[in-house]
Amino acid sequence: MARCRDAAAADERGEIGVGILLAVTLTLVVAVGIVNIFMYLYGQSVVRAALDEGVRAGSRVDAGVVVCLDRAQQVLDDLLAGDLGDNVAIACAPGATPAELVATADATFESPMPGVPTWTFRLEARATQELAANP
Repeated sequence: MARCRDAAAADERGEIGVGILLAVTLTLVVAVGIVNIFMYLYGQSVVRAALDEGVRAGSRVDAGVVVCLDRAQQVLDDLLAGDLGDNVAIACAPGATPAELVATADATFESPMPGVPTWTFRLEARATQELAANP
């Protein structure tokens, strides 16, 4: 009888290792996915902040499209430097009315991990241009 128990125990050795390996692998895949989601959300928030700051600066009395573009690009460079910010294109232009300023951004965020999809989006910010007072 003792021999049967020893033979059965010998056959089951190493079975917990496979389970642990699968659990660790699944945990790492989920962790990488969560990190990518937070990376994308951070990037989108930075692009939104850059557009808002750009139209805010460009809508002042003596400012305009050039000030809008410079300020938006400065914010983007400060907060999203590196590979993530390389695929973000910002443009500022007058809006539908002469008193409106529009900033747009087209962004593509590629994942550093293979097999994780890229995220492409377009954002827009608008502001009303301040007008100089007539004396």
